[in-house]
Amino acid sequence: MTEFDNLVALVTGGASGIGAAAAALLVERGAHVAVLDRSVEGVSDHVFGVVCDVVDSNQVNAAVALIAEHFGALDIVINNAGIGAEGNIAANSDEEWHRVFDVNVVGLARVSRAALPFLRRSDHAAIVNTCSVVAVVGLPNRALYSASKGAVASVTLAMAADHVREGIRVNAVLPGTADTPWVERLLEAADDPAAAAAALRDRQPMGRLVSAEEVAHAIIYLASPNSGSTTGTLLGVDGGMAGLRVN
Repeated sequence: MTEFDNLVALVTGGASGIGAAAAALLVERGAHVAVLDRSVEGVSDHVFGVVCDVVDSNQVNAAVALIAEHFGALDIVINNAGIGAEGNIAANSDEEWHRVFDVNVVGLARVSRAALPFLRRSDHAAIVNTCSVVAVVGLPNRALYSASKGAVASVTLAMAADHVREGIRVNAVLPGTADTPWVERLLEAADDPAAAAAALRDRQPMGRLVSAEEVAHAIIYLASPNSGSTTGTLLGVDGGMAGLRVN
């Protein structure tokens, strides 16, 4: 028996990276898990894969309803789907600003909005949003991405205040630079991938990238019924980036 036995969890962006690690850990801890992603090819047989793009309200509403019908309930939502962006404030077009916010912020709102009627019926309702350390620490060439994750941090606190009296806890994890497919693509596109990888490691006080599994453990902590008094928390998993100065 584990604390997640008979609970139903939904993980967006759950086909790879942090989302896949969180889904696997939830399954290991006894949850029934549904994964939403634009492609669910290759996802584990232990999860219920649903094709869904979080920028489409109709797809989101249908997917959440399907999951609740399939399992008979919905208790936990992990809003993990997100995309990155590079550059300073002048680097990205209006269209790119809208695209990133549509996924990272409005996508979170769409999924949470669709899930609320089901979460209100749960005795262990929890929402965990994947934010980023860039919400609270200024890093170069991350203006658009930082803005979107700053919005995720703010909306997490607002949601926690709105729904605490309904028994729905809302928290967020703030990973540092994590070993994920997006970071891998950034390194592959760099002029000197080895030097770029070294720079990413060096800017984190621990001297290495954060693993997807480490972020997943933090997500599971926040989602767990054992954390029933934890809400409105922004939990850093950043190798010391936000709080330490070692050089």
